[in-house]
Parts: sequence; structure tokens; C-alpha cells
Amino acid sequence: MEPKQDDVADRGKLVQLACGHMAAQAVAAGVRLGLVDLIGDSQRRAADLARECGADPQATTRLLRALAALELLVENRPGSFSLTPAGALLRTDRPDSLHSLVRMVTCPATMRSWDGLADSVRTGKTSFDAVFGTDFFSYLKENPELSAEFNAAMGQGTHATIADILSHYDFGGFATVVDVGGGDGTLLAAILRKHSSLRGILFDTPEGLGRAGESLGREGVEDRCALDAGDFFDSVPDGGDLYLLKNVVHDWDDGRATVILRNCRRAVPESGRVLLVEVVLPATVASSTGPINYLSDLDMLVNLGGRERTRADFEDLCRLAGLTLTRILPLPPPSPFSLIEAAPAG
Repeated sequence: MEPKQDDVADRGKLVQLACGHMAAQAVAAGVRLGLVDLIGDSQRRAADLARECGADPQATTRLLRALAALELLVENRPGSFSLTPAGALLRTDRPDSLHSLVRMVTCPATMRSWDGLADSVRTGKTSFDAVFGTDFFSYLKENPELSAEFNAAMGQGTHATIADILSHYDFGGFATVVDVGGGDGTLLAAILRKHSSLRGILFDTPEGLGRAGESLGREGVEDRCALDAGDFFDSVPDGGDLYLLKNVVHDWDDGRATVILRNCRRAVPESGRVLLVEVVLPATVASSTGPINYLSDLDMLVNLGGRERTRADFEDLCRLAGLTLTRILPLPPPSPFSLIEAAPAG
């Protein structure tokens, strides 16, 4: 009996999904070997690339052809390759590069935790802690190179959403923005650059603030932004009327996320606001919903212990923290984020 056409397509889809980790590792290898930067704007022969990165010529050709099949490269003639627009986003010399983001997502530490996904689903506990004997952020503190990669990755992830955030929220109505867990200050620097009357406070751990001076200086706003190192589980700085948290709350379970928001509630004046930039999952998975946000949710489970949340989940968090969710502003596709505004509860 001949298989139905739908069955053939379904089988192909399942095989492609099962091989997804192979595609991720192929991309990671291309990045770590520096092949994308070596190709640059040119058309390059595989043999020359192999020699320049100290790799085996035949194996290099095989990797390059896999990357071409993934539409990151084009094989213009046998053994000669150039970058596609998607592949060019992996170059390190582009301001919109995703190089560090890809390195971070595919680094051995985070990938190893995914091996324990089934155990995490059984127990509800983070597999990273079991594998490495410490939590993710403590591990970063002990590994400065990986910590720097993480901060760079977060900055690159933020870069793609800055324009949408600035066009969908009126930051000009505030006097001082406190960016809680703001890392290298990529987002806060852009806000301050657009609104010359604003002042900022960038708050993160000492490791998180490691390259903040560079980011603020590059945008020419360092004179209007104070750097404050600390632990948002203890407190956040006073003095702001807008407390901004991008991709912070999803890193933590409900109990710890509530502590962070409660500390923001203590600091914000009655007329102020708390603004979260987070993924907001729909109440049910729609057919049009892509998988990335749900895979991110599982990544939070295995690596950090956090989660992505629905509107109802955010309403509950805000209520427990003494805040009232006032509105949610979805950013336009392809951005997965929404702006979640909360005010002190009356």
C-alpha cells in the first residue's frame, strides 16, 4: 500500500524536527571556526577557508555544504561559497550581529542541560543545577568568558527590538528610568539617546555591568546615566519613576519573580510605572503560533528555572507584588515581545 501524500509530508516533518540538534551544531561549528567572518563579502573556496582556520579541507567542505543547505551560504560553484543575508547576520563586524546569541544558545553548557529535559519535566526542577552542581548565574560568575558572551548575546537580542520598543511606548513622560537587570545598557542607552531630558540608572550585578561603560559611551549618554551594582533580590535603586525590566522576569520562578517585582514596587512612586518587556504566551497554542516561544519556555525550565507566561500569569505576579497590570502592548511581528505596564496598586 502506497503511503498517502500527507503521511509522507508528516514523516518528513518529524525527521526534520528530530535532526534539529544537528542543524544547531552545524551553525555553531561554522561560527566557532570563524568561517562566516573569513567569507565576509567575498566568494571563498573551501580549501582556502580550511587552511585559514586550521581545519581538514574535506570536512570543511562538508560543513559548508550543510550550511548552504540550511540557507546560510550559497555554493556558487563546486567548493566555492558566499554568505546569504541570513548567514551574514553571524558576522562579528555587523552592529545587528547575532554571533554571540548563537554562540550562547549553542554553547556546550546550555546544550548539555537539554539532555535532562525529560527529567526536568518529571521533577519540575532545573537540570542545569543537577548537571553542574550550581545554578546558571552562579556558573556564569565562575566563568568570566561565558559571562561576557551571555551579556553580549543579551545585547544582540535587545538590538533587534529597540526600534519597536521606542516607537510603542512614550518614555518621554518620565524623568528617570531605572533599567533593572539591564546588562550592558543597550536598551537604556537607546532610550536616553532619543529622549534628551531623561536620566537613567543602569542596575545589574558587577559582572552584568562589565561592558556598560562602552555601550553608554558609544551612544554619548554616559553623562546622564549612573551605574549601580547590586542584587535585585535584595533591593533596586530608588530615584526612578519608571522601572524597566527586559527579559528579566522570565529567568525566574514565580516566587523569585515576585520578589524582584515587589522590590520595584517599593522603589517606584505612586505616580510611577513598572514596564516589563517579555514574551506573553496566548491562553492556548494557536495554529499560527510559532514554536520559538515555547522552546524558550523549555529552555527556561532546563537552564534557569524560569518560565514564559500568559497574561493571566503576569496579572497574578503583579498582584502578588502590589502592582496592577494596566495594559499590554504587543510589538509588531516578527518581534515575540510585548510591553507589559504595571502601576502601584491602590
